[in-house]
Amino acid sequence: MLGRSTWILVVLMLLLDTYVFQVVRFLTNEAGTRTRLVVGIAYWVVSLAVAFCITILPSMGDSIARTYIIAIILGLLVAKLLACFFFLADDFRRAVQWAVGRLFFHQNEGEAVVGDKVSRSAFLSWMGVAVGGGLFGTLLYGFRNKYNYHVRRVVLSFPNLPEGFHGFKFVQVSDIHSGSFTNKEAVNHGVDLILREQPECILFTGDLVNDRSLEMDHYKDVFSRLQAPMGVFSTLGNHDYGDYAWWPSDEAKRENLERLKGIHGEMGWRLLMNEHVALKRGGDDIALLGIENWSAKARFPKHGRMDLAYPGSERYPFKILMSHDPSHWNAQVRPAYPDIDLTLSGHTHGMQFGVELPGFKWSPVEYVYKEWAGLYEEGRQKLYVNRGFGFLGYPGRVGILPEITVFELQKSS
Repeated sequence: MLGRSTWILVVLMLLLDTYVFQVVRFLTNEAGTRTRLVVGIAYWVVSLAVAFCITILPSMGDSIARTYIIAIILGLLVAKLLACFFFLADDFRRAVQWAVGRLFFHQNEGEAVVGDKVSRSAFLSWMGVAVGGGLFGTLLYGFRNKYNYHVRRVVLSFPNLPEGFHGFKFVQVSDIHSGSFTNKEAVNHGVDLILREQPECILFTGDLVNDRSLEMDHYKDVFSRLQAPMGVFSTLGNHDYGDYAWWPSDEAKRENLERLKGIHGEMGWRLLMNEHVALKRGGDDIALLGIENWSAKARFPKHGRMDLAYPGSERYPFKILMSHDPSHWNAQVRPAYPDIDLTLSGHTHGMQFGVELPGFKWSPVEYVYKEWAGLYEEGRQKLYVNRGFGFLGYPGRVGILPEITVFELQKSS
């Protein structure tokens, strides 16, 4: 039995399709009878197929096909809603024109009313179709970008960096989300890109899985390849706790988390759980702190404990903090720990959708997160938000490509 919410969604989608179809009919009005018939049949075949897919989604489990179907349905929905912005603007124009015609030109009962039949605007109709269709086409194209790893090189200068760490090169990776992967060869290529950089250290800032530790069964051998002279260090992200999956008991959920922690160790990664370690180079030491997920956003957990990770790190002249959620930086790190020089985060994925041009970047996620991709600086403190290695929900990337960040630290005078 389908739930009430499913039927409501199907009805709303069909009502939206009926409204949009009025515009389709207008735009094909001058075409031949056969063309109008083909367009009409094609339109409703797609619409009914979408309605059918909505009804079978609850029975598809967590399959990859389900992920793509949801992405396509949501893409069509957003595209049609965006197109409707132009169609509704046109309908408003028509309503005003009709009202003016009735009010100012209807003088006698027997006279024709100017404006009784106000035609749609071909410009606004085509504009709506072009914008909506362009968005949907872009989302489909984005499917091919989910493994299109982009290596970003970031040089950071600090006056208090110890001489021994001048030129220190390390890689940040974040948000692997192994449960979303379907192409092991492509993921291996991403690991190859990391190893090709020959970093002295590799730092992973959380979300190894979507929900369950078993998602790593097929990819543990891939990420075990990540090795560096100073080691691979990691932290947990909000998805690693299994909060978004159904569990038969609290014990099963706890066992999943413990198993996931063990996987970090089996891959040779040092999982930092609200603690710090010393990194040594050229006779000098710096502190690397790693905390569990801590978010300033109400719907995400606050497991991180800076009060456990920080004590003892005061004696180090330079500190790097790994904290999955970038909202932690302004909410706690900057006001309470002003000597944390560099914070590394991930979490946002840049929403996997946006625009990045030299000197300009935009994504809808910026209306939720002030710091959502790239480098941010306040005084002597810096935050870098990685755009994510993997993907979640939408199986693609538009404008915001999966990222491997290569850092080089320099001592400034």
